[in-house]
Amino acid sequence: MPAIDVEALVKVYPDGTRAVDGISFGVEDGEFFGFLGPNGAGKSTTIKMLTTLLKKTSGKVAVSGHDLDKNPQSIRRAIGVQAQETGVDEDLTGRENLELMGHLYGVSGGQLKQRVEGLLKLVGLEVEADKRAGYYSGGMKKRLDLASSLVHSPRILFLDEPTTGLDPQSRAAIWTYLKDLNRKEKVTIFLTTQYMEEADRLCDRIAIIDQGKIVASGTPSQLKTEIGADVITITMPESELVDHPERREEAMRLLEAVPGVASVTAFESGVSAYVRNGGSVVPDVVRALDNAKVNLGSISLSSPSLDDVFLKHTGRRIRPEELKKPGRSMMFGRRRRR
Repeated sequence: MPAIDVEALVKVYPDGTRAVDGISFGVEDGEFFGFLGPNGAGKSTTIKMLTTLLKKTSGKVAVSGHDLDKNPQSIRRAIGVQAQETGVDEDLTGRENLELMGHLYGVSGGQLKQRVEGLLKLVGLEVEADKRAGYYSGGMKKRLDLASSLVHSPRILFLDEPTTGLDPQSRAAIWTYLKDLNRKEKVTIFLTTQYMEEADRLCDRIAIIDQGKIVASGTPSQLKTEIGADVITITMPESELVDHPERREEAMRLLEAVPGVASVTAFESGVSAYVRNGGSVVPDVVRALDNAKVNLGSISLSSPSLDDVFLKHTGRRIRPEELKKPGRSMMFGRRRRR
């Protein structure tokens, strides 16, 4: 029996917004599963429904073998949840936060003491355990929040963008804790994220969601292999795109005519071309753009990444720093040579 089983799940808000649009997937016991997508894609809505915090519109959900409609209380006892915003009580010490959470879950006595000590060690807060959480850094609060979700030893852990807003060092530390939880303690982890590298490093399998629909799923290596080509990424100066927005379309037409180019996709700040034997094609690409006096900001050649997978399926990139800039459309076209 899968740890999580979702069939045709839909969520429509009262204003008519179809936040989740008929998605289906399963998560195996002990799997590290990633739910990848930009802000507004439906990630948080999905995780709230799976954790009984939000009523679904339609569809079937089973978590740890329990039907969401018939037995939500059993689901709550079986899972741990870390939301985007930390639920740490800043007036309590780190240790007191964990003890309080333990009592709420019915864990007490020697079992609770042992569990608290183990979790403080797991997330690297042994030294700061008796300091008020209000004095903790953002990364320390995230780690304490993660520990709080584990006090009752859940077999399934839901994490909603657990590293958003953290510095690279804190993010890397949490990645280490999550890997240990999954591999050493065999905890099934359902992770929502908008960070490509996070999904690539941590997850056994991922589903990419965009505008409420799952557009691709598989292991990270499978998804990247499906592209079947090297990627030439060309960025254009921002001033060029503002003053001459037609330049992006012109660049797409020029690249489509270059021998060896299989397909071309436009994104927020430039164009990506999918090619075989990319090293031999780069000079022809540069020459074609230079002859047409298309200004380049940069050009790079790489193997496919999850960012390229998302771009190929949706026509846009998912880099958090580029999301929803004012005054810019997020959607651009993609074309394949015939």
